[in-house]
Amino acid sequence: MNILNDPSMKEIVQDFCIESNGLLHEMETILSEFEDNLTQTKNLERFGQIIDRMMGAAKSLNLNTLATLCELGKTIGYKASQVTDENLLNVVCGILFDNIEIIKKMIHGINTQNQDIMKNINLETFVGRLRWLSDKFKNIQRSSVAIDKANMDQQSIDNLLKNLGF
Repeated sequence: MNILNDPSMKEIVQDFCIESNGLLHEMETILSEFEDNLTQTKNLERFGQIIDRMMGAAKSLNLNTLATLCELGKTIGYKASQVTDENLLNVVCGILFDNIEIIKKMIHGINTQNQDIMKNINLETFVGRLRWLSDKFKNIQRSSVAIDKANMDQQSIDNLLKNLGF
């Protein structure tokens, strides 16, 4: 039985959705602040830390696509925190906002048990943007926060994109 359809997991799934919506709101606030001042790349680190919490919870509930989108958001946030090109950072901000919108739709689908919600999300186009963006980060080998180095190289970004089926 799927965890989302398991009556004994209903309360846990609802709590996950409530907590996730709170985290999404917090991430939107952080990105709005960042959008107003693109030199404050520490906001991208904060974004990465928060989305990491959601990723862990999604993985524990076996919500793999959601967890992968969170992991990509985390990776982009951490890598972008090392960038000084404001034009690129503006694009990063937009893509991270898009990522949040997709995750919001997924959380809504989970909360309402609408498994068809993903049919209305064009992940292929979004993944194309992520591929373009990940290409811009190929030369960034470090991150400004302590993270698992083995999981932050370019190959790991490519593998995450493959996990989404593209």
